Amino acid sequence: MTHKTETETEGLKCEEEEGFVDRTVVDARKPLKKLFYQFPRAKELRSQFKWVVNDYYTKAAIGGRFEARGILLTGPSRLGKSDESDRLISEFNTRGELMPDGRPARIVRCELSRKISWKELGVTTADAIGYPVDGRRNQSYIWRMVLEQAKRQGVIGIAYDECQHVFTEDGNKTNRIFLDSFKTLLKDSGWPLILILSGVPELAAHVHQEPQLRHLLRPVHFKPIDLDGERDANGVSRDMDELNRLAYTYAEAAGLCFDGLSNGDFFGRLSHACAGRWGLVIELVIDACVICKCSGATDLTIDHFVQAFAEASRMPRDFSPFTAPDYQDCFDQDKLLEILRRSDS
Repeated sequence: MTHKTETETEGLKCEEEEGFVDRTVVDARKPLKKLFYQFPRAKELRSQFKWVVNDYYTKAAIGGRFEARGILLTGPSRLGKSDESDRLISEFNTRGELMPDGRPARIVRCELSRKISWKELGVTTADAIGYPVDGRRNQSYIWRMVLEQAKRQGVIGIAYDECQHVFTEDGNKTNRIFLDSFKTLLKDSGWPLILILSGVPELAAHVHQEPQLRHLLRPVHFKPIDLDGERDANGVSRDMDELNRLAYTYAEAAGLCFDGLSNGDFFGRLSHACAGRWGLVIELVIDACVICKCSGATDLTIDHFVQAFAEASRMPRDFSPFTAPDYQDCFDQDKLLEILRRSDS
């Protein structure tokens, strides 16, 4: 039998007492995660959302049969589509906007993570409404319950996030079922529903195969970062200006100074490191701010971003898009995106 030395025992004791929650990290991260950065693109989505809701309320007030309208929200992954739409839906539900019959209306959300049938989507939708149904019942019964409960509970809309999952490239028959069924939900004579279909750009290609559905959905498209794209009157890249505003917003929320990094070279590296995805930029900026704050420093530096990127990507610190002279050649953005996605899982 072996006996642990006093030093080994003390080491184990310290490790056990240290715990898992670092309050310094939590306190530094909390205000940054609570912050919701307002992108200009949110104004377009909000405008379309208000139009669709006002159209619904106007027709419902008139009475009789009517068609609801919806939104087709598309864009590459990690651009904040879910966060922006969730915020609008949450705000609408919190306000409790009264319908003509005096009941508060609400919109529910379903996140789709895999290929499912129309029947399975009915079960998922019923769960979101708050009226679970037995998946062993037939498809007609399930969707009848969805519409009946939506009407009883004042649910006037459904948002299907990552909606591209219901479609396939070679499933013309099943794709047609979804397209026709989505159209039917918008036009249902007993209780039409607003639809918010969001997903990657391929979703639009599927929806456009049904002209009537396309007509009923107002398109909103989120674009990735493009530093060579649109410029203001002074010739400054609008996306670079947006990156600058974003970085300063989070730095100021953390009580840090960003002045030393406010330049074109840094923003080019930041955009490239995050594969042009706004959502990944926000996550990396937050991580860098937390690292800086916990180190006791007051100025954000390249080293803080090098460390944040290394931790997010699990790549070595000495091989980073923030320090490599030829970073655009060394780091393929598609591969970076895949690496960062794997790191999230």
